[in-house]
Amino acid sequence: MDFIQFIKIIMPLTLASAAPIISTSLGGLFSERSGVVNIGLEGLMMIGAFTSATVTVLVEPSLGVLSPWVGIIAGIIAGGLFSLIHAYVSINLRADQVISGTAINLLAGGLTIYLCQIIFNQQRTRTFLYGIKKQEIPFLSDIPLIGDAFFSKVHITSFIVILLAIIVWYVVFKTPFGLRLRAVGEHPGAADSMGINVYRMRYIGVILSGLFAGLGGSIMVLSQDIQYTHMSIHGTGFIALAALIFGKWHPIGVLGAGLFFGFSQALGVIAFQVPFLSKLPYEFFWAFPYVLTIIALVVFSGKSAGPRAIGKPYDKGER
Repeated sequence: MDFIQFIKIIMPLTLASAAPIISTSLGGLFSERSGVVNIGLEGLMMIGAFTSATVTVLVEPSLGVLSPWVGIIAGIIAGGLFSLIHAYVSINLRADQVISGTAINLLAGGLTIYLCQIIFNQQRTRTFLYGIKKQEIPFLSDIPLIGDAFFSKVHITSFIVILLAIIVWYVVFKTPFGLRLRAVGEHPGAADSMGINVYRMRYIGVILSGLFAGLGGSIMVLSQDIQYTHMSIHGTGFIALAALIFGKWHPIGVLGAGLFFGFSQALGVIAFQVPFLSKLPYEFFWAFPYVLTIIALVVFSGKSAGPRAIGKPYDKGER
C-alpha cells in the first residue's frame, strides 16, 4: 500500500470514527462551560443509540430510506430528556456531579438492554435495513486526490458534525447566550448579580450536552453498526470526554482532538494492510485509541484549565 492509497482509505474511516466523538464532546463542552461536570456522556450516547436504532427499525416499513433520519431526531430528543436526570440531581439537589454522571452511565447500560428485551425479546434491537450510507459528495468528490480522500464514500453526517463544531464556536464565543453560559461557569455569583439565571443556564448547558450526545450515539450506531447492543458505544463517550479536555473546552480544539482520536480508531481498522504495522499484534491496535486517551489525559489534564466553577454546585444563598 503506497501513501496515497493509505490516505484514500484512512481518511473516510477517520471522519466516520470522529463524528460521534466530536458531537458528544461538543455536548460536554456546553455542560462543562456552564459549570456542570458531565461524565455521563457514555450513558447519554447509549440512550441516543438505542432510541435511534429502535425508532429506525419500527418506522422502516413505512418510511424506508428516511427512517434513519427520523431515528436520529428521536435519538437526539431522547438524549436531551435523559440528561434532565443529571441536571436535576446536580443543579437542584446539588449532588456530587461525578457520582451523578456515573449513575447515568450505569442506568443507561441496564435500561437500554432491559427495553430491548421488552420490545424485541432479545438483548439487542432488531437489525435495521436503512442505516446512514456512504455516498459521494457532488462536485467535491471529483477534485483530484483530495476528492477521493475526503469526499468519496463518506457519511454525510461527518460533515454535518464538522459544521456543528463551527456553529458551536460562534454560539459560545460570539453571542450573548455564549457569554452568559461561560459566565455561569466561571463566576456564577457575579453572573447572578448581573441578573443571569444561573440555574436556567446550567439546565440549558446540560440539556444541550444530552442532545449532542444523543446525536453522537445515533450517528455511531446508524453508520457503524446494524443494530444496537450493549457494546455499540464501547467507551466512545469516555474518549469524547478526553477529547474535550484535550481540546481545552474549545469547539475548534474539540474538533481537532476528535479527528485525532478518530484517526487512531481508523488506524486500528486498517493496520493489518500497512506492511510495517502488520507485524504488530492486532489486539494492539484495538487498544490503541484507549491508550491514547489515557496518555492525552495524563499529559494535558494538568495543562488544561477548565472553567473555574466547574463541578461546584451553586447555592444562591451563598452569593
